[in-house]
Amino acid sequence: MVEIILYKPDIPQNTAAIIRLCACLKLNIHIIEPCGFNIEDPRFKKVAMDYFRLTKIIRYPNFEEFLKKNIKSRIILLTTKALKSYHKFRFRKKDFLLMGKESAGVPKEIHDKIKNKIKVPLNKKARSLNVAMTVAIVASEALRQQKFFK
Repeated sequence: MVEIILYKPDIPQNTAAIIRLCACLKLNIHIIEPCGFNIEDPRFKKVAMDYFRLTKIIRYPNFEEFLKKNIKSRIILLTTKALKSYHKFRFRKKDFLLMGKESAGVPKEIHDKIKNKIKVPLNKKARSLNVAMTVAIVASEALRQQKFFK
C-alpha cells in the first residue's frame, strides 16, 4: 500500500480529513513536525473523530529523521510545480506520497532532493487543490493501480 506523508501541516481540518481518508483506506500516515496546531488537542481529536485510532499515525521531529527511518522507500512529491501528471505515473507498493505544508509547500532543498514529482492537472486559472482532495485523488489512483479496489 502507499503511505501518506504530511510535511508540517498547518490546517487542522485538512489533517483530520486526511486521517479519516487513511483510516477508511487502511493507509499509514506520517507527519513531519512541527504542525501548525496541537495534534494532541482534544478539539483536534474531536474533529478527527474515532478515525484517529483507526489508522497508524507515525510522527517525526523533522524530515531528516523521516528519511533515516524510511531510507529504502520511494518518495513521490505532489506539487503544482511537477511536469508529470499523476495518472501517467506508475506507482509501486510502499511508495510514500509527500504533501507539503498547505501555506508554503515543502522547502526548496527538499523539493530539489526528490526525484519523483507529480501533479493533478488543474484549470490554468486555479492556483491549487485542497491538500486533502489531492491526497484522495492521487492515493485512489495508486490504489487502483495496485488492484486495491476489486
